Amino acid sequence: MRVKRYVVDSMPDALQKIRIDLGHDAVIINTKEIRTGGFLGMFSKKKIEVIAAMDTASPGGSAAGARTPAGEAAVVAAKSTAPFAAPPFAQSAKKTVAAAYGAQTLREEKQPVLAFPEVPDVLPPESAASFVPVQTAAPAPLMPVQRIQAAAPVKAKEDMLLEELKQMKEMMRRLSQQHGSAEQLNPAVQRFEQRLLEQEVEPHLVQELIAQVLEDAVISAAELSETFVKQSLQRQLLAMLRMEGSKSIAADTRIAHFVGPTGVGKTTTIAKLAAEQVLKHHRKVGFITSDTYRIAAVEQLKTYATILNVPLEVVFSPSDLTKAFDNLKDCDLIFMDTAGRNFRNEMYVSELNALLKSSGKSETFLVLSLTTKYKDMKAITSNFSKFKLHKVLFTKMDETDSYGAILNLVREFGLQISYIANGQSVPDDIRVLQEQFIIDLILEDDNHE
Repeated sequence: MRVKRYVVDSMPDALQKIRIDLGHDAVIINTKEIRTGGFLGMFSKKKIEVIAAMDTASPGGSAAGARTPAGEAAVVAAKSTAPFAAPPFAQSAKKTVAAAYGAQTLREEKQPVLAFPEVPDVLPPESAASFVPVQTAAPAPLMPVQRIQAAAPVKAKEDMLLEELKQMKEMMRRLSQQHGSAEQLNPAVQRFEQRLLEQEVEPHLVQELIAQVLEDAVISAAELSETFVKQSLQRQLLAMLRMEGSKSIAADTRIAHFVGPTGVGKTTTIAKLAAEQVLKHHRKVGFITSDTYRIAAVEQLKTYATILNVPLEVVFSPSDLTKAFDNLKDCDLIFMDTAGRNFRNEMYVSELNALLKSSGKSETFLVLSLTTKYKDMKAITSNFSKFKLHKVLFTKMDETDSYGAILNLVREFGLQISYIANGQSVPDDIRVLQEQFIIDLILEDDNHE
């Protein structure tokens, strides 16, 4: 056996030299960190001392033969002269070498046998414990210890990732096949997709809903029947529309602000809700209006106030609000009607923002007409969102057959739905908007109330 000592900067350098000098069948006996050079212990460089061995036995030699006295003496001498106890890694390697080549004499080229002192291994205890000594007659090929240690966990992670990728690819393939066949062959999916588009639901939202239907079918291994598609869509729309909190005016609300563009029916809606509060909930109600720009707007609200026997205050600027609130201090609930002017007018926006600042708990309702294009609805809502809107109220339901804008608005802005008005009669033509009611309208279910 040939034993050589190397002093190198790194383990890769040592491995390269060992392969060149001793070949790929060499075995690393020991490694440790040392310092060389410098002056008076300073400026020394950190090096690695590596001791490697290589079998030089003749082909006819028997690895399992009896040990010669010289061989055993060399091993005993090496152990007895060790100043430090060798770690488990080094001891296992040396026992293996001694067992396999006990009948041979350790040689370094043509030099006499050298008994190297035992030195601590630089490997951490975990690495030494994970090393499995070679049990065969011939030594194993030289491999970096780092690769031996990391090979198993790395391979396990790679296998796990490959398996996950395989499952995802399989699901995507099945979804794409199912989606393609649904668009061309499945009448149920095609009919509901067309229905959603006719209801003016945003196309990207329709694609999300249909994709979820197909995924539900794949997961549950169900047939894409009309009933299955409808139930899946109902679940999705219900989850989208349902939110925590009351849809109607809260019992502890003191001021209810109503904002929105011109012509959406804010004044009529206020009269309907005020009548409900007076007749059904027996609350003392008061009116404040700042709509002094529209002809006969004040007279219209004054007519409703006279019928309901409730007080009315007219404000021409934010400075008049304090006096108006003081005059209505005995009221349980105050309805505030704002002017429906151009929502793109920055002056109007700032003025309205000042009017909405009031003491006590308040709620702000955005009033929108279902006859408005969704593009305009989106711009209006985006502008009025500066006022911390709480709920959205829809009017003129009786003047349209398209209700998809409700879905679009709730999905994009996250507003709580509240009431929906469907006519001019006061106080009858208004109701709390229930999620299932609007879902049935969108999916063309004739069973809704």
